[in-house]
Amino acid sequence: MRSELCERLGIEVPIFAFTHCRDVVVAVSEAGGLGVLGAVGFTAEQLGRELDWIDAHIGGKPYAVDIVIPQRYEGMDETDPDKLRKRLESMIPAEHRKFAEELLSSHGVPPMPDEGGPKGGLQGWTMATARPLLDEALKRDGCRMIANALGTPPQDVIEEIHAGGRLVAALCGRVKQAVRHKEAGVDLIIAQGAEGGGHTGEVGSLVLWPQVIDAVAPTPVLAAGGIGNGRQVAAALAMGAAGAWTGSLWLTVEEAAAQPAEKQAYFDASSEDTLRSRSWTGKPCRMLRNDWTEAWEREDTPDPLGMPLQGMVTFDAVRRTHSYAGVERTQDVAFNPVGQTVGMMKGVQSSRDLIRDLLTELVDAAERLSDVLSEEEADTRA
Repeated sequence: MRSELCERLGIEVPIFAFTHCRDVVVAVSEAGGLGVLGAVGFTAEQLGRELDWIDAHIGGKPYAVDIVIPQRYEGMDETDPDKLRKRLESMIPAEHRKFAEELLSSHGVPPMPDEGGPKGGLQGWTMATARPLLDEALKRDGCRMIANALGTPPQDVIEEIHAGGRLVAALCGRVKQAVRHKEAGVDLIIAQGAEGGGHTGEVGSLVLWPQVIDAVAPTPVLAAGGIGNGRQVAAALAMGAAGAWTGSLWLTVEEAAAQPAEKQAYFDASSEDTLRSRSWTGKPCRMLRNDWTEAWEREDTPDPLGMPLQGMVTFDAVRRTHSYAGVERTQDVAFNPVGQTVGMMKGVQSSRDLIRDLLTELVDAAERLSDVLSEEEADTRA
């Protein structure tokens, strides 16, 4: 499956695995794909430690880092992270923090031990906070690509990444966004359909992929959104995609850092149990439906704030539901971003075995299609 894109990145198969777990990054890259570490949620110091570990364990294989620089967000004119945080904290209504705390308390989720710790973190949802993360990633020779999860990266950022010999990728959920990416000089466009986990648009994958591929040709496109097996990878390649960008699949592999209760929540869910909600980040994000998402949708409760304000409201909730994932009823108010492919996730397996299964299914699908086409050709000649 060597292709021009594989050659440029130094990988064997065009399967990209987005994950927040360093172990998954290493396992996928070692298996021939490209592990992509999601940097949102890390401080620059934390990301540095994660990348140090990856560099020490990945055996010289390439990897990528995913950051978030939204095109629009509250306070985007402020470049100092501390000033931005204070400014934004003053904009958060007390009722939002109170409502979030009541949801956690009513479900028995314990507070964090550091009572005086942050109750709303800015995280990496702004240029001011993403810039230090980008700096850490650009220090690493093994990091061969930087991906931006929301919007077209600023022009100076694209040029800086290119200057280091790396590729720039960017996600999109609309054709016009993909065209903007191409015009800005993005090397690799990731077209994510509405079925995908995390931040997504409204257009389904089978409709979005071919439109984006045609609109930005010859810029390579990765298909994303609802990819759960090799047959879907084959479908994406048949449409002209250069590879597959996957995310949800890696939430439940052996190497994933998720606690058993989190993984079980995914195993117990069907594809109908997800929805796009603004209740955690302020932008439409696909996740498991639960008491938290339902509560923020009611007419008698606060409306979610915009990004990054809502993320500052929910920062403490993310920490607590992750730390106490196994406590009874925690999963009813936990942040579990996942795509509709969750209905296909039924058991734990290693990342290497998952890559193997994807490739096996891909080859089988290609052979079936070849057989069908051969039969049709024979019938035509007859």
